[in-house]
Amino acid sequence: MGDGVMVLGIDVGGTGIKAATVDVQKGVLVSERHRIVTPKPATPEAVAQVVRHLVGHFHWTGPIGCGVPCVIKKGVAYTAANLDKSWIDTDGRRLLERTTRCPVTLLNDADAAGLAEMRFGAGAGHNGVVMMVTLGTGIGSALFVDGRLVPNTELGHLILRGKDAERRASDRARRENDLSWKEWAKRVREYLGYLEDLLFPDRIIIGGGVSKEHAKFLHRLKTRAKVVPAQLLNEAGIIGAALAAKEAGLAPAPGEPRTRKNPSPSR
Repeated sequence: MGDGVMVLGIDVGGTGIKAATVDVQKGVLVSERHRIVTPKPATPEAVAQVVRHLVGHFHWTGPIGCGVPCVIKKGVAYTAANLDKSWIDTDGRRLLERTTRCPVTLLNDADAAGLAEMRFGAGAGHNGVVMMVTLGTGIGSALFVDGRLVPNTELGHLILRGKDAERRASDRARRENDLSWKEWAKRVREYLGYLEDLLFPDRIIIGGGVSKEHAKFLHRLKTRAKVVPAQLLNEAGIIGAALAAKEAGLAPAPGEPRTRKNPSPSR
């Protein structure tokens, strides 16, 4: 794998759970992505077993960064978007560490994607207010002010026309309502306009699963802020989760001491 700092990055989504080994110094995957369908219901225990399977697939024994569609504070989930509601009040980090026997950093999935884009992608070198919006099964958001993350914004759940915004403007809403790209872009533009009225961002980065199709809709998103596609596309969540583990001190450079030891099975 080379001389870089390696972390297993995991991106838990409403439809799939993806993982890959990441060189967090370069911001690149150094293994093929492996994807497993998200279990139904996506309880903490069911998701943890998928994560355990992914760890086994990569024969992994080191640090793990994991993004989930929840508000996460000190490893505990406070919300559960597109996962089973039993996630709420669950210490997800402790559960994953006990299941995998590896040190784990747990964070919001959109925050993870934003971290990757700000370090290695479309946000690199940009100060001011930068908003990352991920469009997929739901809508995720990550807010940065002069390069610093404001965690857990969850602005995909703003009320738009009497509905949770992601029920109108997510990629799932596009598919379920059989919307054309033009029709869907109108909804996304309305949503971004709402964000602009609240936060006046200088740059908006569009990521998530639909970002690879940006040529079909991005030119229709007329906003005051500059709107750009995510450069890391659907790999951003994996890379950012791994980067968060590195920044938490779980993956020091070769020769440096680890700040947290691997948990024992009894934790």
